[in-house]
Amino acid sequence: MNRTEPLVLGIETSCDETGVGIVRGTRLLANTISSSMAEHARYGGVVPEVAARAHLEALGPAIRQALAEASVSLDELDAVAVTSGPGLAGALMVGVGAAKALAVSLGTPIYAVNHLVGHVGADLLDTAAPLETPTVALLVSGGHTSLLLVRDLVSDVELLGETIDDAAGEAFDKVARLLGLPYPGGPEIDRAAVGGDPGAIRFPRGLTRPKDLERHRYDFSFSGLKTAVARWVEQREAAGEPVPVADVAASFREAVVDVLVSKALAACADLGVPRLLLGGGVIANARLREVAAARASAAGVELRIPPLSLCTDNGAMIAALGAQLVMAGHDPSTLEFGADSTLPVTDIQV
Repeated sequence: MNRTEPLVLGIETSCDETGVGIVRGTRLLANTISSSMAEHARYGGVVPEVAARAHLEALGPAIRQALAEASVSLDELDAVAVTSGPGLAGALMVGVGAAKALAVSLGTPIYAVNHLVGHVGADLLDTAAPLETPTVALLVSGGHTSLLLVRDLVSDVELLGETIDDAAGEAFDKVARLLGLPYPGGPEIDRAAVGGDPGAIRFPRGLTRPKDLERHRYDFSFSGLKTAVARWVEQREAAGEPVPVADVAASFREAVVDVLVSKALAACADLGVPRLLLGGGVIANARLREVAAARASAAGVELRIPPLSLCTDNGAMIAALGAQLVMAGHDPSTLEFGADSTLPVTDIQV
């Protein structure tokens, strides 16, 4: 096995995106993503059974496309990496089964890795400046809102806090539905907020009051915010008044962004870590990136954001983490691992 610049194929099937990526060390060779989002749109959210079936149909073509894009063959691979968790159990099983089949048929080592830590690994690809540690990482997606302290990517990751109810992405989807906007809600809220006043409505910032910060300093809660938006809209409609969608969308988005950035920068200050990494699909939100950049600069914190194509769930980040494990001399995973929908972030490799 080449442990200096290993050629690794990564498979990611934790939710609704079938991702296959190929890297050589820290160089990205291919990043193929097939999304089943359109199939879920009719239901207003991800349906686990639909996602699993979509992975079954997309995985073979995605692997072939990634190999062609990277101009490599299966027998050249040094290792296969796959998301073991967390995520939707049925969806994870598809990727895990495919990765095991590849590893056994090729006689290739397999590395079962953590989806959330993979998002941090995405920042290592095709960048001139290597990721310094320790770093605080804020991961925001449809299913996860987590704040991590990464002391070492392959051996020491600590969960500082996470959402205690809705993830930020879920809140965007639910508020979009309240406003009559299509799924997925993140980009729709972004579009609806154009021209809106982010200060028009002071929506609540969950778990930011002093008494909440004592117990949940780094945790998140967006359920109350979603309810506050619903009540505000209901009151306007009951009074026969038009709902200013742009102002509601902008004010809601501002509340989410304010909480995310404030808690992430508080962690940087408390822990003396002058670095913040953003990852996850919600990072595509323009306002979040704008506010994070301005406030991180004011706080003297270096802000790192991977390319947007590597922020959503993808196989390249899984391959990148697998390559790091190979280069660090970690032994491969055994074939005894399975899909773990609640895999803790401290379990970097299974």
